[in-house]
Amino acid sequence: MARMTEEEAFALDDFVTNNEITLGPNGSGWLSQREMRLWGLQNITVNYLLTKAMADHKSPAQLIDELVGKEIAATV
Repeated sequence: MARMTEEEAFALDDFVTNNEITLGPNGSGWLSQREMRLWGLQNITVNYLLTKAMADHKSPAQLIDELVGKEIAATV
């Protein structure tokens, strides 16, 4: 296996530091969907979260956090 040059290592470090690493394209890969289904979410909920996340450039977890935050604020 070829070793990485110092220049390649710095480029990889910059990429990992400046980009959010997701599973599959835009976090919508099979593993992400499977994990959400393992949480007990219905298919329609998973599809909504993935579609909305892609449109808003957010992760499904960020959307869930926002929705829960709105529910908590509404009860206070």
